[in-house]
Amino acid sequence: MINSNNYFLKNLIGILLLFSLTPAVMAQMLPKKIIQFSGIVMTADSLLGIPYATVFNKSDKRGCISKEDGFFSFAALEGDTIIFHSLGFLNATYIIPTGLSDVKFTAIQLMTRNEIYLDPIIVYPYPSIEQFKKDFVTAEYPTDQVEIAYKNLEKQRLRELGESLAMDGGENTDYFMRKEAQRFYYAGQVAPQNIFNPLAWAKFIKAWKDGEFKRQKPITE
Repeated sequence: MINSNNYFLKNLIGILLLFSLTPAVMAQMLPKKIIQFSGIVMTADSLLGIPYATVFNKSDKRGCISKEDGFFSFAALEGDTIIFHSLGFLNATYIIPTGLSDVKFTAIQLMTRNEIYLDPIIVYPYPSIEQFKKDFVTAEYPTDQVEIAYKNLEKQRLRELGESLAMDGGENTDYFMRKEAQRFYYAGQVAPQNIFNPLAWAKFIKAWKDGEFKRQKPITE
């Protein structure tokens, strides 16, 4: 009688364990859902997008590269392990959750900077620092080089060089803003024409007399 009771208890416990493990076993047997895994890779300190970061799916050995703003998107499975890698940052790992109700999943991955500071190195073109100091103090520069330097620093020379240079970003911006201000000033009305301006006519006649409108002959060899 005791043996039959033990046998019954063992069977009952086995049946209970089987029913308790069935959901977990069934979940493992079911195929994983394919999802569109998207997101953005950002710096942890300033929340700026990290461009061209490697987003690698460790589960199927596939992945993608983030765009200029740090955005990425590719197909993956639930439970896949994603590794984020970028030069100058510590690697980060993210596991896609399981049991998602949607076929799309978005994540924001923050990456910490991995900065390595090297000791400064000063390269001297001499065998030793003492030799460099000695040659630097006793060095003699030719006078003609000094005269050339003074000539290059003359105000007239610098003015000519400045006039020959193209406008930089600030000058272009200032020119554009002045043109826009002039356009908005005459918005809704007819802008004045220089054809009725006597000063403009005088300037045109003078330029004509000076030969500024003559066609230049092509240079022939």
